[in-house]
This record gives sequence, C-alpha cells and structure tokens, in this order.
Amino acid sequence: MSDHTSFSQEPAGVTLGRTSRLGDTLFRGAAWCSSGLIVLIVLVIGVFLLSNAWQPLMDNAANFFTATEFRATATPPRFGVAALLWTTVLSSLFALLIAVPVATGLALLLTQYVRGRVSTVIAFVIDLLAAVPSVIFGLWGIKVFGPAVQPVAHWVERTLGWFPLFGTAEVSSPGTVFTASLVLAIMILPIITAITRDVFAQTPRENIEAALALGATRWEVIRLAVLPYGRSGAIAAAMLGLGRALGETIAVMLILSKVAEFDVSVFSGGETFASIIARNAPEFDTPYKAGVYISAGLVLFVLTFAVNAVARVIAERGKARTS
Repeated sequence: MSDHTSFSQEPAGVTLGRTSRLGDTLFRGAAWCSSGLIVLIVLVIGVFLLSNAWQPLMDNAANFFTATEFRATATPPRFGVAALLWTTVLSSLFALLIAVPVATGLALLLTQYVRGRVSTVIAFVIDLLAAVPSVIFGLWGIKVFGPAVQPVAHWVERTLGWFPLFGTAEVSSPGTVFTASLVLAIMILPIITAITRDVFAQTPRENIEAALALGATRWEVIRLAVLPYGRSGAIAAAMLGLGRALGETIAVMLILSKVAEFDVSVFSGGETFASIIARNAPEFDTPYKAGVYISAGLVLFVLTFAVNAVARVIAERGKARTS
C-alpha cells in the first residue's frame, strides 16, 4: 500500500462556509428585491393617481385646496378637498384620541397585571374585533350604536356647544362624525392593542426587577421601566391605527349622512376621501369623471404617506432617547 495517497476532498468547514455565504447572498438579494418591489409599487400607484387626476385638476374651476364643494358633473368641474380633508382628519384623530388610552390600558393590563388563561381569553376577545367586517361595523354603528350614544351627543352639545367643534349642526340623526369616530375607535383598537401589548411584553426583566428591588410600586415600575421602553413601539402602533382610520371606507360611508353645507362640528355629517370615492363609484363612466375622484384619492395617498413618515421619525427618536 502506498504511503503517498492524497485526497482532494475539501474540509467540511470550508464547504459549510461557502454554503453559508451563498445562503447569505441569496437572502440579501431576495430582501433587496422585496424592498425594491414595494418602492416600485408605491411609485406606480402615485404615477397612476397623478396621471389620471392631472387633466381634471387643470380644468377645475374651484380652488382645489380651499373649496368645500365637490361637483364632478359640472362643466367645467368644480371640486375642492377642504371639507373632505377636515372630515377625514377630524374623525380619525378623534378615534385615535379615544382608542390609544384604552389600548394602552389594555396592553398594560395583559402584560403587567393579569397572567395565564385570563390574559389569553381577554387578548383573544380583543383580537376577534379585527375579524369583524367593515360593513358589519357600519350597519351596527348606524342602526344600534349611533342611536344608543345620541343622549351622550346631546349632552356634549348642550355642555360644550359654545365651542364650534361641538356646536349645533343640521344633522339630528346618528349619522355624524361623532358616531363615525367612536366606531372607528373600536375598529382600530385591536391593532393598537396587539402591537402595544407585544412591545410592553418585551421590556427587559432586569429593568423591572431593578425597579422592584428599589422599592417601586407597580405603577412606578410601569412609569419608569415599561412605558419608556415601549414608547417608540406604542407610537408606531398609534400611527398604524391612524392610517387604518384614515383609509376606512365602507363603515364610514354607511354611517355618515350627506350634508348640504360644510360644518366643522363633530355632530355634523359629511364625507371622507374614501367614502366619497366609494359612494360615487357608479359615476366612473368616463376616465375624466373618474379622474375627478381620483384626485381625492391622490390627496389621501399623500396624507397616509406623510402620516407613516412622521410615525417613522417619531419612533426612531423614541428609540434614541431610550437607548
């Protein structure tokens, strides 16, 4: 037997290293392709909206940013987004103002106070709200919930009616921004609660133990350890809920009553960007007419994009302060 037998086989570590590098390269390429695809889709949507809305915007006889009328069938068309922007932003912010404190309280309850099966059951019930279709929320809001909260609306109107935001409006039915905002708050509650709960649950245990060792009460632990750690995540959850509220269509369309004249009161009706497009979809018989409503969709697209950008900046600043 020869003592000079040679082997050309590479060591196992070298092969494993090459395989690992190949996997990293493939994964990095797939990640870049996925991110590029998302950016491309957003750009295509933006170009589509702008190209279809351009000619109606050029022919518009009213001021697009300050006019409150929206007459797509006029010749030339007369339309503006002031009333739509006010109703959309007002209903969404009002819903966010109601949903965020409730969602934060629920998240703290599930992560800091109750454990085990009770926490699981409560979280399951909250998550079930996300499975309810928008049309169900809309029908329930206008037929059941709206009439039930009418006494509350009348009390707020009598008490704070001196302020224009809560002043007397022409709509006496439940189809008001007030009702729509409450329903939107219920609709965005599950997503804000779920994200905030997961963020609070990731609070380092050593931070909590250190606060307890120094004699902190449960509330002091939450205030000094849990809330600062989860601030950026909670803000991101709130902004995600705001984006959901801004784009809600069917429920808002079913609840809001149309009004003859624009009113800033929450006890008035109106239209949002999404609801006016959905309500007038049968009028899209020509590309020009559709372009008038697509212009409203363009503003909603830019508004949602701006909200997400602001949320990203706030979340990054929150991370920097807590690190």
